Amino acid sequence: MREEAGRVFRFGLNGLFATAVHYAVLAGLVEGAGLGSAALANALAAICGIAVSYAGNRSFVLRSRAPHRRAGPRFLVCYAAVVALHGGAMALWADLGGLDYRIGFLVFAAAAAILTYLLNRFYVFRERPGV
Repeated sequence: MREEAGRVFRFGLNGLFATAVHYAVLAGLVEGAGLGSAALANALAAICGIAVSYAGNRSFVLRSRAPHRRAGPRFLVCYAAVVALHGGAMALWADLGGLDYRIGFLVFAAAAAILTYLLNRFYVFRERPGV
């Protein structure tokens, strides 16, 4: 139980760090480099945040030796699915339901974090051969 709590704690730290990298790159591109498109800057920054998240989850959170050729694609597919679920939930909550998007964001971000942890722990970085 203590070991799992440590993983969950490291997962939170890794998520905060990846988010900070995402934001820092976004701000650097928009404010520092003068990139005129915030959307393009955000897309580039998201790639950086995702790369940091992958590396951190693999080496710091789960300390996995799963091969990159297997874990990398799994991570990207799971990440895309979670983003799509989060977006769909927000559309139902705020756009169709007319509810406060800020509350929806917090609820679905928490759910996405739990789902992401479980997917990383038991699927993406699972080390059993053939799984």
